[in-house]
Amino acid sequence: MAEAVKKPRPEYRNIGIGQILTAYRLPLAGRVSILHRVSGALLFVFLPFLLYLFDQSLTSEISFEVFKDFLANPLVKIITLVLAWAFLFHFCAGIRHLVMDTNHNAVSKESGKRTSVIVIVASSLLTLAVAAKLFGAF
Repeated sequence: MAEAVKKPRPEYRNIGIGQILTAYRLPLAGRVSILHRVSGALLFVFLPFLLYLFDQSLTSEISFEVFKDFLANPLVKIITLVLAWAFLFHFCAGIRHLVMDTNHNAVSKESGKRTSVIVIVASSLLTLAVAAKLFGAF
C-alpha cells in the first residue's frame, strides 16, 4: 500500500510594520487606529517635556518669560506642534471610540470610514488653528 503524500503545511508568520505600511492596503479605520496608538505613545514618551513646559509657565513671572523665550525657538515650536497634533488626534479618536462603545449601530464598515474621516478632518483643523496661534498668525 502506497503511503499518502503529505502536503506541506502552510506557514503563517507575524507581519512586521514594514509589511503593514507597504504590502497591505489598510482601510482608513485601520490607519486611524494605528495613528491613535502612535499619538498615545508620543504623548507618553514626551510627558516629562510637557510637564517641564507646564512647570516653567506657572512657577513665577520670571520663569514665564524664560518659558516664552524657550518657546520662541523654531525647533521647540515644531515639537510643540507635533505634540499638539498628538493630543488633538488622540482626543478625537478617543471620542470616536466612546461613540462606538455606546452606540453599536456605529460599529459598521460604513460608519467606521465616516467617523475616521471626521477624526482626521477635525484633528487637522484643530492642529492648523494651534499652528496659526503658535507661529503668530493671530
